[in-house]
Amino acid sequence: MVEIIDFDVQQTPIDGLALIRMKQVREERGTVREFFRASAFEAAGIPLPAFQQVNVTETNPGAIRGMHGESMVKLIAIAHGTAWGAWVDARPESPTRGAVFQTALEPGTQILVPEGVCNGFQSTGDSPTQYVYCFTSEWVPGMTGVALTPLDPALGIAWPLPVDTEDRSSVSAKDLAAPTLAEVLGEHA
Repeated sequence: MVEIIDFDVQQTPIDGLALIRMKQVREERGTVREFFRASAFEAAGIPLPAFQQVNVTETNPGAIRGMHGESMVKLIAIAHGTAWGAWVDARPESPTRGAVFQTALEPGTQILVPEGVCNGFQSTGDSPTQYVYCFTSEWVPGMTGVALTPLDPALGIAWPLPVDTEDRSSVSAKDLAAPTLAEVLGEHA
């Protein structure tokens, strides 16, 4: 039996951040997913990103990566496993500045992340999560952008698994040392 799941786009509380369900065809042998189809993006009113780099990370269960908001558009997806994704709008001129969106991710879901929106995730499955990033610019050390500590309690991110801040296989020292949202927004507690 063949099941077709149609391409679908849902807007989120963050301006320009879109939750996308890939078109999928499921049958006895498995599933075919359309990672990117220009005509589907155009029909949904999403400007076509010109990707310059594609990365795949493999992240161990419980580990967190992020929150990074470089000066590039990202299309992210899960190739294998599951994750809890979180995004924070850190753009200075955005009408949704400071907004947070979080959701469970699995194969078949994507997020289109605008420039300056911080992206992070925690691997939540029993095996490593393979997370695909398509970038509209090539990543270079020191590129323009913003980072936030993923453990800032003010973000209210409900990381599903406990995080040992002393364990570098759980969260990097660089991510822990990143500023809080209040520091980035110039607010004082």
